[in-house]
Amino acid sequence: MLADIIVIAILVVIVALVIRTIIKSKKAGKSLQCGMDCSHCKGCH
Repeated sequence: MLADIIVIAILVVIVALVIRTIIKSKKAGKSLQCGMDCSHCKGCH
């Protein structure tokens, strides 16, 4: 029971960090789809 709670807490922290990284990248103008090189993207913004 305690081990399950610890594993779930670790997973929640990892997911939160990933979401925070994605939000920071998006605010900085970076995008996962474009890879910061939109010359080949044709209207990704």
